[in-house]
This record gives sequence, structure tokens and C-alpha cells, in this order.
Amino acid sequence: MEIGIIGLGAMGREMARNLAAAGHTVIAWNRSGGQVEGVRMVETPVQALQADLAITMLSDDTAIREVLLHPNLLLKARPGLVHVVASTISVGFARALVEIHDAAGVAYVSAPVLGRPDVAAKGELNILAAGAPGALEKAKPALEAIGKRIWDMGDAPPMANAAKIACNMMIAMAIEAMAEAVVLTDTNGVSRERFFELILGTLFGSRPYQSYSGNIVRGAYQPGFKASLGLKDLRFASDAAAQAGRALPMLAAVLGRMTEAVEVGMGDMDWSAMAALTIDPHVHDAAQRRPR
Repeated sequence: MEIGIIGLGAMGREMARNLAAAGHTVIAWNRSGGQVEGVRMVETPVQALQADLAITMLSDDTAIREVLLHPNLLLKARPGLVHVVASTISVGFARALVEIHDAAGVAYVSAPVLGRPDVAAKGELNILAAGAPGALEKAKPALEAIGKRIWDMGDAPPMANAAKIACNMMIAMAIEAMAEAVVLTDTNGVSRERFFELILGTLFGSRPYQSYSGNIVRGAYQPGFKASLGLKDLRFASDAAAQAGRALPMLAAVLGRMTEAVEVGMGDMDWSAMAALTIDPHVHDAAQRRPR
């Protein structure tokens, strides 16, 4: 299958590499250029839309609007194209994309992923996919090449985006839960290593707890998933809750904490860095004093 990739960031590069390694013909466009082994780079994004399948891995709603929608590139896509949007986008924008793709006669699958670049490199992403059954079936060989499991979220693309945003919201809540637990244990002399050995071996052994507890133990927050992107996703969750007419108090709390983390200068650090604001009162005070 010929597959076009639009967006070669940390995730897109690994996805493109795995697709090529699986034997697919892969062409790619990236705003900042670059090269990926086994992938042919093209000069314009519309060229990537001439493949059998196109996968968009741009950073957010705005980037997709700028690259694809404002130039009306979907109207120039190859007939029969299936367009897979693997980016984490807002539910409202996903609904708009349904109408835009219908008007352009392009099949649309939403397939955001769970996993960081190291997971993408191994081809072990969890893919949350939603769209018309025929479009999903056509996309399946490509999705199988980049992920270890495809989770069918339904036949309406925004279903996948709602699920992905909910997942990221819950991870942020887990990070804050661990940070608050450390406040209680640190101040009573329990080492972080000993506490997290208990937690991971009993109540909370899932991957988010395994990954981010290590960052909290070390007090080191090198980028895996940037706090600025985490803030974007929490804002998407807040918008979706508002559209549903519902108040989500835990979401409001972690959104506030992640906002503080970005404002105090942690935007390029891993999003688990927001734990430092809860654990270290000096970091928190500095964030509170920062002009808003």
C-alpha cells in the first residue's frame, strides 16, 4: 500500500519508519523538512494526499487547519483516499472534520494513539480508532504496522478523540495523585522508592504509574510528553466537558496545576513535572508569584 504521512515530529518519524519497514511505500511531507530511512520526502502536503491512505500527525487543531484546510487540500486528494488523523485533536474539531471530509468526498478515520516516541519506535502504540467500517478496514494494515493493538471506538470519528482526551485527563490525574501522596509520605519519613514499590506492587501497577513514579522519585522530568502539549489536551477535555454541560472538578484541578507548570517555565519538560509544584512548596510559591 502507498501511504502518505503529513507531519514528521517525534511520533510521525517513528510511525513512518515502521510503515516502511513493514513493506509499505511511504511518502512524507514535513514543514521543517528532514529525512527518514525508507521514506520518500515530497515537496507539498497535497502530494501525500495522492496515496492510497494518508496519515496526518500534526501537533494540534491549528496545525491541521493551516496545512490542510485553509488551502482546501482535501478537495485535491486522490479519489478513494482514506485520511487517518492520528493527532490528538479536540472533539469539536473532530466533529467539524466529519463535515469537511464528507463535503470533499474523502473517507475520514480518527486514530489518536496512546504511547510516547519510545513506544512508537517499537511499533507498540495503542491506537484508538473510529470511523466508517469500510474506511477502518482499509486503514487496518497501516495501523497494524505502527501499533500493537487497535481499539475500535465506534463508527463516528469524534468517539476516538473523546476517548483519547479522557485517557490523557486520567493520566494527568494520576500524576497529581502520586504527587499528593508523596507529600504525605515524604513528610513522614517514608522514602519515595519504598512507597512506590508498595503502590506499583499492589494498588496501581499500570503503565502511567510505572513511568511517572520514576520521574517523581528522581525529581527529573526530561521530555517524553511535553507539559505544553499536556496543557493543550487538558484544555480540550475542559472544552468537551463544557460542551456537554457538565462540571468535572478533578479536571479543573489538574488543568490549573498544569497551567501553573507551563507558566513557571516547565512547558518543554515532561508533563509529570507538574508534580514538582505540589511536592516542593518553593516551586509552587514561585509559580504563584509569577505575573499572570
